[in-house]
This record gives sequence, structure tokens and C-alpha cells, in this order.
Amino acid sequence: MADARVTCITRQPRKTPHEGVTHLGGNGWKRSKAEVIAAIEGGRDTFYLLVGGERSEINILNGPNGKYLRAYAKGQWNDSLLTLPPCI
Repeated sequence: MADARVTCITRQPRKTPHEGVTHLGGNGWKRSKAEVIAAIEGGRDTFYLLVGGERSEINILNGPNGKYLRAYAKGQWNDSLLTLPPCI
């Protein structure tokens, strides 16, 4: 099982910003939202990001338009994923 650090995202405009995330990437990798969700649900991989040295886990939530990804740290959902730069 891989523990992958997310350092960038790709997104498209959506009414709910978290639902607009289409891809996540890191050092030498980029996966679609669907691939990341499948990997998390299958227990194959975990994904996280670091903000100010603090680890935030990437988890799955169910929204009105389906599953989406969001960061979680210190017992709270946060918007850290949306602060990452775009993947090139």
C-alpha cells in the first residue's frame, strides 16, 4: 500500500469547489479523482497533504453530485486541498 503526498490539483469550475477537483498529483504522479477514490475505497493507497508541517488526510465524502475528496486534520474537514497549486 502506498502513502502518497498530494502537492497539486486540477479542477474545473463547480458550484461546490471540492466537487470541481478532477485530478490530484504529486512527485512524479497524477491520478484522476475516480482513480484516487477507487484506491482509497479499495484500501490500496492513502493520500495526504502537508500544510505548515501538519498532515491532512484525503478522504471521501458523498455530496449531492456524487463522491468527492476533501482534507481532514485535527478532527475537522478543511479546505487545504483547494489551496494547492495546479498540476502542470
